[in-house]
Amino acid sequence: MKLIEYPTRNEMMPQVADALADALRAALIQREVVSFAVPGGTTPGPVFDALSKADLDWSRVHVLLSDERWVPETDAQSNAALARARLLTGPAAAARFTPYYNAESDIATAARDLSSRLESLLPLDVLLLGMGADMHTASLFPDAEGLETALEEGAPMLLPITVPNQQNQRFTLTAPALRSARSTHVLIIGDDKRAALTQAQTLPVKQAPVQIVLNDATIHWSAK
Repeated sequence: MKLIEYPTRNEMMPQVADALADALRAALIQREVVSFAVPGGTTPGPVFDALSKADLDWSRVHVLLSDERWVPETDAQSNAALARARLLTGPAAAARFTPYYNAESDIATAARDLSSRLESLLPLDVLLLGMGADMHTASLFPDAEGLETALEEGAPMLLPITVPNQQNQRFTLTAPALRSARSTHVLIIGDDKRAALTQAQTLPVKQAPVQIVLNDATIHWSAK
């Protein structure tokens, strides 16, 4: 694990965008099409804003979501909507993108079909993740229904997850898919998450799912 500390989030975000752009350029030298998995939530928005302007061959980049709620893109909680609004604009609008929600399907069938259709994109070339203070990453939450299956070595690329006390079901990339990434970056802000990061390294993976990516990840952290 490599930890990079930044004075403020405003200084961190463009530098993380630069690091991701460099990783994508390096991957594009090696492969015709590269895979780039990104999170939802509000934290990565400024990274997406800067990265969308990067000078690289976006037409050869396939953007995926690390996780998604089972909601249409008209829903305010849609990660696909965030990616379209903040990342897939400007030069990055040329990237390929696969949303997960399908109104004509159920979540289990969609996860099966997408896993089969997208598995050729593994191993992931570049992966950006966040981490909650509860030590979840993607939608691998402690105590989630489906977590144990998603952590298995032979798990498919995508699985449905049900998180306690949350209304919407979720998709998540599973542990094998996340662990496959050639370049992994985790974006965290706040002293509480720094403490959680330290704690995660000492706990069983079921209690701290973020642990699955920490060994090879670059952690980008700002206190505020």
